[in-house]
Amino acid sequence: QVQLVESGGGLVQPGGSLRLSCAASGSIFSIGTMGWYRQAPGKQRELVAGITSGGSTNYADSVKGRFTISRDNAKNTVYLQMASLKPEDTAVYYCNANIWINPRWDTYYWGQGTQVTVSS
Repeated sequence: QVQLVESGGGLVQPGGSLRLSCAASGSIFSIGTMGWYRQAPGKQRELVAGITSGGSTNYADSVKGRFTISRDNAKNTVYLQMASLKPEDTAVYYCNANIWINPRWDTYYWGQGTQVTVSS
């Protein structure tokens, strides 16, 4: 089995910071692109940030300059450092990863989701 387990969500005041982590475990040969998505009530799930195995990144326009995605390949973990948080960042955040369980078989996996609430 392969699992993505998220942590780090919670309640934070506007202007505050929060760091999300997502660790992959199980029968893993390698991990390709990893990313963070979020979904607010009544909204579509949207890509927040993505990072390739080589470290190339991309961000949604709404979070550029405030959020930073990174990864630790030795730990099979992806992070999302969030700063200058706004109420509109409130959503359930999901991590996603393209994982090979052998050199020829790969599957996309999702984390369980973690709630981020930005409110005073």
